[in-house]
Amino acid sequence: MPPFAGFRPEAVEFLLELQANNDRAWFQPRKAEYETLLKEPLEALCLALGERFAARDIPLQGDQRSPFRIYRDVRFSADKTPYKTHVSASFPYVEPGEISTASHSAHGVGAYFHFSPDEVYAGGGMWRPERDRLTAWRALVMDHPKKVHAAIEGPDFAEAFGHLEGESLKRVPPGYPPDHPDADLLRLKDVVFGRSLALEDALSPGLPDQLADTFAAATPVLRLLADLPA
Repeated sequence: MPPFAGFRPEAVEFLLELQANNDRAWFQPRKAEYETLLKEPLEALCLALGERFAARDIPLQGDQRSPFRIYRDVRFSADKTPYKTHVSASFPYVEPGEISTASHSAHGVGAYFHFSPDEVYAGGGMWRPERDRLTAWRALVMDHPKKVHAAIEGPDFAEAFGHLEGESLKRVPPGYPPDHPDADLLRLKDVVFGRSLALEDALSPGLPDQLADTFAAATPVLRLLADLPA
């Protein structure tokens, strides 16, 4: 596979046209174009990131399983349009030297990349964690606040992402002090972080290095979340 050379401007045009023509009749005759403009460059990007993760001891895995499919799961959705109008990939947390054999999932600890005409996004963390892991996060906030703040307020993480985000409860969950100084962390339902990149970044062959730098800044937070009891 050729090395990642940046997404082409035609890839942006393809996604814009897909937004306006999201049906099989439009997509199927253009599937080869989709593969050339989007699928293959995304795969090359993920492989390039995998090499950088390994070289820099970034605890993430990038490989041929990282990209998400373009096809939407419409079984339980009122929106029956068959295709996503973006491309994306996930990078699960693994310690350096280890290889994950599990399927890549958006629901574990890891990182995420998203490319669309409207947004280029890089982030990660712990999205929609299971109840036990979320309870463990809240226990960590309660029992070891200095450890939590050392990770989320580290200069590299703060410069890259600013703060944690994610969907939150309106109130501190039952059993926790409503006036706790870290009430915002206790209310989180997702423990995630992210930043937007410029569209020009996605069109550049330097994108793998930029993403590797971005995810390297998140390493302390990724390790903090990965160490939570499952």
